[in-house]
Amino acid sequence: MAVGQLLCWAALYYAFSAFVLPMQQALGWSKPTLMGAFTLGLAVWGATTYAAGAAIDRGLGRRVMTAGAAMAGVGFGVWSQVHEPWMLYGAWAILGASMALTLYEPAFNVLTKRYPERYTQGITALTLVGGFASTLCFPAVAMLQDALGWRAALAVIGAVLLVGVAPLHAWALRGPAIVAARLEPAAGSESTLHDALRERSFWLLTACFTMYAFCSAALWAHVMPAFDAKGLSRTHALAVVMTIGPAQVGARLVFAALGRRWSLRALGCVVLAGLPTSLLVFAMGRTMAALMVFAVLFGTANGLATIVRGGLLPQYFGRAHIGRISGAMSALGLMSRSAAPLVAAWLLLMLPGYDELLLVLGALAVLAVVAFWRARPPAR
Repeated sequence: MAVGQLLCWAALYYAFSAFVLPMQQALGWSKPTLMGAFTLGLAVWGATTYAAGAAIDRGLGRRVMTAGAAMAGVGFGVWSQVHEPWMLYGAWAILGASMALTLYEPAFNVLTKRYPERYTQGITALTLVGGFASTLCFPAVAMLQDALGWRAALAVIGAVLLVGVAPLHAWALRGPAIVAARLEPAAGSESTLHDALRERSFWLLTACFTMYAFCSAALWAHVMPAFDAKGLSRTHALAVVMTIGPAQVGARLVFAALGRRWSLRALGCVVLAGLPTSLLVFAMGRTMAALMVFAVLFGTANGLATIVRGGLLPQYFGRAHIGRISGAMSALGLMSRSAAPLVAAWLLLMLPGYDELLLVLGALAVLAVVAFWRARPPAR
């Protein structure tokens, strides 16, 4: 599953930014037109995620994740053949649905169901490997584009997902849904979705992760053009981006070794503060050293925020309905994430440049930290 996460995140989430400039040069489409396709994909991701969580609650995790990887392969195949904007948008509608079926959210829900006593360790182990997705993606895509061109590069990625990851998910998730001793929940400790929706902490956490997702998605969609605007060569830009993955993994290794000493809520307050700090450093940075500091801070925040979210929700609301609760929270957050690339492109039409855009995103990230800090555990 960890290998599947590595390849799915690299392909479905990170690769888009690496194809923006080649597609713009080849097809002559505007940046908002291209970003609109990614926006559509993220919107479909948000619209589909609750259904994926509900299916996992019913014990269909294997089918969900296998079908998601197969759909991703088909979507990349369609993307490789686009000649009109509507074709690109159709491809990203398919890819958006596959995101809801394959990325961290369904994987975490499956682990929570299969390993009820050790799901936090499982999530940490999964993300240790998945954290290298950005490190793998950008140099691999650059190599494929240089050797084959952008269309063939997309076709190769699609083939890897269809004939590699889909069978891998089917094999990894064979067997019973629960493979560890089931813990008996304490009376009243398991919240339904209806219960969660009545909790102030649910809405504060939703607001936090919605704003966090918006900032992160806007940054990843525009990261390579942002480096280009700073005058960085592709080699130097790749060096910075490739540092983010090891920073994510390094932070997760520290958590794996020492994480039991920290509460996830206290850790989250510190970790989430890394996002606005990293965006400020990126906006003000002019040297490679400063941009490397950005990569380390952003990677650390991104790496641990994933674990905080995956581990905190079962602590707050229990495991029995975690697929639906997590799916509902993600659906709201992902609608914001879906708008981020296009909204950022529109903001660039009104702002002087990328530095100012990064400062706007940093201010929004500060509000996310405040919302998380105010989200106290519900009375159970």
